[in-house]
Amino acid sequence: MFAAASLHTHKRPALPKRRSFLNLLSVLCLAGGIWMFGQAAWIEAKAIVAQVLLERAFSHSILLGKPVKAWSWADTVPVAKIEVPRLGADAIVLKGASGEALAFGPALLDETALPGAPGTSVIAAHRDTHFTFLKDVVKGDLVKVMRSDGLLFTYRVTGTRIVDWNTSGIDRHAAGFHLVLSTCYPFDAVSRGNQRYLVEAELVR
Repeated sequence: MFAAASLHTHKRPALPKRRSFLNLLSVLCLAGGIWMFGQAAWIEAKAIVAQVLLERAFSHSILLGKPVKAWSWADTVPVAKIEVPRLGADAIVLKGASGEALAFGPALLDETALPGAPGTSVIAAHRDTHFTFLKDVVKGDLVKVMRSDGLLFTYRVTGTRIVDWNTSGIDRHAAGFHLVLSTCYPFDAVSRGNQRYLVEAELVR
């Protein structure tokens, strides 16, 4: 009995260390959660504020008849405003899919047609900010696109599909007037994958 009691008394001092480790682990997990939440909130806040500035620059572009930067150091300019009336969703579209452009809004891919022009216009954006609404777009929805020259074009959604990023089958020189809205897929993924979600539409004459 004495030996058992002695053994028991030697184990007790380890408990505070274990509690300290668990407390530290809990603090680290909490800090990590707060950091991740903060990062997500910062990205969303940046996207919202940027769209306000871009909306102003887009309006000035139409009034002045020339591209206007949203901020002096921007490496892109607003070229269009896209709207899905049924969903009440809209966003200012930037020129070229550079890292800065995609961080602040949807971007019209270089070497694709200007909305309203023959061929295929391809507009891409992040699934967790400006193109979260794409998952709710359905066949038959109208997509309105106003260019920075003030011309308005209306497209009707013909369908949606999921493709690999390098086998999309998009023909930028296709006959007719086409619009493709593209974002990463799946929508609830936490990291960027190889799949893309495409919303395809045709110009309404």
